[in-house]
Amino acid sequence: MSRKTTDPLPLDDQLCYAIYSAGIAIQRVYKPLLDALGLTYPQYLVLNVLWREDGQTVGGIAEKLALESSTLTPLLKRLEAAGLVRRTRNPDNERQVVVALTDEGRALRSRAGCLGDALLSASGQSPADLGELNQDVRALRDAIYGHIGGWNVPA
Repeated sequence: MSRKTTDPLPLDDQLCYAIYSAGIAIQRVYKPLLDALGLTYPQYLVLNVLWREDGQTVGGIAEKLALESSTLTPLLKRLEAAGLVRRTRNPDNERQVVVALTDEGRALRSRAGCLGDALLSASGQSPADLGELNQDVRALRDAIYGHIGGWNVPA
């Protein structure tokens, strides 16, 4: 029996599913390490954004992660309760909340470095191969966002 051209491809043949399920697999590799750090994967992503550039607005972090600010706020409250970040109003614009790492949040960076090693080990890939794959996936992401008008998440 032949497949009609209007029928969807089998799930395993769809790029979107391969990327989605690879993301889940990576999160499963990271989970025990993140559990030991007391972090969820989304919290880890936020901390990565701040480790690269501390003292960002909630909106700036949300934009970098392609999230809505309303999705990010509860996560930031939990990070603040854990003593990893501090949220303050921007004195130049009271409507903006600035998120900054605490000393404890900065110190966590060196302990989180092992996640990349875990991915290398679990994947069986070389650093060069994973680096090339990362470039290819980012290029795909950027091309798609370029086509649909950018990172902004619809309200």
